[in-house]
Amino acid sequence: MKTYLSFLLLLVFPFTIYGQETLSADELFLKARTAAFDKKDYATSISLAKQALEKAPNYTDISIFLGRVYTWNNDVASARTLFEELGKKEVQNEDYFLAYASLEYWNDQNTKAIEILNKGLGYHPQSESLLLLKAKVYYGSENYKEAESTINALLVINPKNTEARALAARINDLTSKNAINIVYNYTHFDKQFDNDWHIVSLSYKRITPIGSVILRGNYANKFAENGTQIELEAYPKISKMFYLYVGGGYSNDVGIFPKYRTGVSLNANLPHSFEAELGYRQLYFSNSIWMYTASVGKYYKNFWFNFRTYITPDNKNISHSYTGTVRYYTKSAQDYFAFQIGTGISPEDYRNNLLENETYKLKTFKVGGEYNFSIKKTNLFSLSAMYFNQEFRPHERGNQFDITIGYTKKF
Repeated sequence: MKTYLSFLLLLVFPFTIYGQETLSADELFLKARTAAFDKKDYATSISLAKQALEKAPNYTDISIFLGRVYTWNNDVASARTLFEELGKKEVQNEDYFLAYASLEYWNDQNTKAIEILNKGLGYHPQSESLLLLKAKVYYGSENYKEAESTINALLVINPKNTEARALAARINDLTSKNAINIVYNYTHFDKQFDNDWHIVSLSYKRITPIGSVILRGNYANKFAENGTQIELEAYPKISKMFYLYVGGGYSNDVGIFPKYRTGVSLNANLPHSFEAELGYRQLYFSNSIWMYTASVGKYYKNFWFNFRTYITPDNKNISHSYTGTVRYYTKSAQDYFAFQIGTGISPEDYRNNLLENETYKLKTFKVGGEYNFSIKKTNLFSLSAMYFNQEFRPHERGNQFDITIGYTKKF
């Protein structure tokens, strides 16, 4: 039986070789692409691409493709040699610069990658792919000012570039080492409380090698009484994909603010311009209130969509809060309109009327809008308004109106 099979293979093998020899360069190129993309069989793809180049040595697209497959196959030396040879031929193909720069970027050769991209942009100044990769290289090397400048240039060309929008948002908070922020919030109740509420927040943010750190002081006038709170928050980086939120606060004016608050979340910048968060928040008055939060966000063209929930369990039942947010970006990551709608109160929000008497478990509907704009990149302004229709006692509802204005100076 083995002898018979060997005989059949000897008969078929020459015809297989002959069949490949009679294929055109384009046909071999197509087979090489199928092997690489559909089967992830890089060895076969490389062999077919080489055969195609024997038939058409000056077929630039095949050479660029072969360099990419070398890269995917972790054969960095072969990929680099091939791209250098194409460079000597003064190839001006956009995909060549993208493939070559990607090789260097993925191998942490950021200076070389920028050099290649700049040369490519000299031939293709409107290339969204080259500009996006250039912004990623600068972002990866923590050169945030150049990353911001590059991504903004891309967004001028195409404001609806989804991946650019997502990257611009991540870059936005890192472009300045320092930022001072002041926020004023005014709240009016038609039934629930006799006195309006006033809250002023002053914060300082510093970008550090491990991530941003924020120190904040809050002053509030609620129930015709004054109170203060101090907060410290940090966003330490774990990897290119993951970072943490860690926060804590203290106040000696319990009732105006909780005595303690803590919070931790794991955040992820996911593929396809998605992002997600999972964590907890805790407020302590004379007893602790524990809340668990999760959110998912998605950038799409000029838009950012986000859905967040808070789940607060206790011995009797579980309280739910759901909020949907949509942003429409006009220029940079600092300029946008936002719309928000939801049910329940976000318990960690210092503006809300969450008290230890557990009114947060009653039914609430909320809707509002926000406008953020920048002047000369370092002056940021925000204005928002929110309407709440809240059940503050069983079967008794009242209206709450919030207006918030804010200013941030980056330096």
